[in-house]
Amino acid sequence: MVQKYQSPVRVYKHPFELIMAAYERRFPTCPLIPMFVDSDTVSEFKSEDGAIHVIERRCKLDIDAPRLLKKIAGVDYVYFVQKNSLNYRERTLHIEAHNETFSNRVIINEHCCYTVHPENEDWTCFEQSASLDIKSFFGFESTVEKIAMKQYTSNIKKGKEIIEYYLRQLEEEGVTFVPRWTPPSIAPSSETSASCKKQAAASAVQPGVQPQRVLPAERRHHLLQPVPLQLHDFQVVPRCPCPVRRGRSHASSDSPLRSAHCPAAQRLHCADSCHPLGSK
Repeated sequence: MVQKYQSPVRVYKHPFELIMAAYERRFPTCPLIPMFVDSDTVSEFKSEDGAIHVIERRCKLDIDAPRLLKKIAGVDYVYFVQKNSLNYRERTLHIEAHNETFSNRVIINEHCCYTVHPENEDWTCFEQSASLDIKSFFGFESTVEKIAMKQYTSNIKKGKEIIEYYLRQLEEEGVTFVPRWTPPSIAPSSETSASCKKQAAASAVQPGVQPQRVLPAERRHHLLQPVPLQLHDFQVVPRCPCPVRRGRSHASSDSPLRSAHCPAAQRLHCADSCHPLGSK
């Protein structure tokens, strides 16, 4: 029969990032947990942006069990595998642990979770649950169940004390705030940098060469547009009626062409004709 255990929700009035800094100090070993002898890192993964950190450890525990039971089982220590999945982006830590020793006789699963308080983002919640399934253990099934229950209850009580202990330790070291995770700035790739350098070199002004002036697109479009001409832009100049200079215009009253062929400048007529300009 599977026994399930659920602890009440624990609230730390500290930000999630500061709680994580205190929690990491429990490894590789913790003097406040005598049964926690040592731990080794089995695998570890970190995302490129630093938001995800997954680490798997093999923990060595000295279970407080009768010496006779340890002698019958043939072991002095019990090994557990613990997997921590830390997500700085979502501000969560999920802890999964299971027993490696006697896994064919006893199945122990534990799940813990650190999350942000739903009503205060500067507080952190902690939840813990576990299940125990004893198939057979040399006739000591009830004894093993009592030992497991005792260890689980003890860990729940010490859990809060341990976090607060390391929080005080951080405060003594001057660490009272840990900034939240932020996505890193995107750096330009090598191909983009090379392309920008080529464009800069091509547009550089060579010595002794006058740089070409480039007009804006709107101004170039304006210069290409035809200019409409109005009637008042033209000046009508009378043409000389004489046969000799017919077809030539008098630009002004003192024009040299007119003075040569039209001596009567006052009346605007030519020497070869007595018709004043404008009479016909």
